[in-house]
Amino acid sequence: MLLLGGTSEIALATARRLIVRGARTVWLAGRPSAALDRAARGLAALGADVRTVAFDALGPASHEAVLGQVFARGPIDLVLLAFGVLGDQAYDEREPVGAVRVVQTNYTGAVSAGLVSGAALQAQGHGRLVVLSSVAGVRARRRDFLYGSSKAGLDTFAQGLGDALYGTGAAVMVVRPGFVRTAATAGRAAPRLATTPEAVATAIELGLRRGSEAVWVPGSLRPVGAALRLLPRVLYRRLPL
Repeated sequence: MLLLGGTSEIALATARRLIVRGARTVWLAGRPSAALDRAARGLAALGADVRTVAFDALGPASHEAVLGQVFARGPIDLVLLAFGVLGDQAYDEREPVGAVRVVQTNYTGAVSAGLVSGAALQAQGHGRLVVLSSVAGVRARRRDFLYGSSKAGLDTFAQGLGDALYGTGAAVMVVRPGFVRTAATAGRAAPRLATTPEAVATAIELGLRRGSEAVWVPGSLRPVGAALRLLPRVLYRRLPL
């Protein structure tokens, strides 16, 4: 498997589950760092052959070469696109360069890496691309519409890529978690339906077994998302979201 975002807590929780179930080779793609090295050691301790590759979501010009060297080393059964940033809504509204960084990381970088990975999976004739989207992309919320808009774009892109790959042997699964308790969200008020990296990993594994195209975490968010899409805007604005 190839984890794009090799220090992502969700990606690493997923890797741990799949290693226990027989996965043996794991590529961690991310910026070289002590955190990436620790992640590699942690997975290696479970018995996996762990390799790292320098990857920068903000450097799309390098994605084809960087990811190409991974696929050149052997078939990849699973690509998990798990990188992203939350940003700081209040700051980013005042300083648009911050907003651009959020969008370039969560959407532009993901489009580039997703297309490269999708083409490679199609060329080998099999494999799944799992894309971490978010419930925040269902409908813009005042408090995080910059992050939400980037995830909305990513979600639409992933669905379209899945349609483009249909029948090729490769497939895309979109994962839409709600609030996930991670180091990145520490200090933020957690809603009632908040989840954990381990719960998302469990849902990803189950979705892979079922051949799902979309997974909501927790599953109860699926009808909530549908309702939010249909709610009149004048009422939606009054919700404490």
